[in-house]
Amino acid sequence: MQNSTPILTLTVVATGAIAAQRFVGPTGAVAAAAGNALGVSRYLSAQAGDKIPVDTLGTAYVEAGAAIAAGALVESDSVGRAITRNAGVALGRVAPGDPGASAAGKFTEIILFPN
Repeated sequence: MQNSTPILTLTVVATGAIAAQRFVGPTGAVAAAAGNALGVSRYLSAQAGDKIPVDTLGTAYVEAGAAIAAGALVESDSVGRAITRNAGVALGRVAPGDPGASAAGKFTEIILFPN
């Protein structure tokens, strides 16, 4: 069961297609690879013009784009999934007690960093 702890959720108008539980950029589109993110789309997918809830502070479950170790810093890949931070903007860290993600397509709880 996914029990995230959002502290601040904002309504965002999507400027393009956004899958559920992906990083959302400040323009309302999927976050760019290694770029900034406003937060994480909740449990809804969106098309351009749709209003969606985006968790911006607290914790959120994010779909992984690859395996992620417990406690790792994460960034966004090109489709808004969480991957282990390499050289991009640190968008968050795997939450304490969460094992991370064993592979792409799995979900992990991330403590969101404002950026």
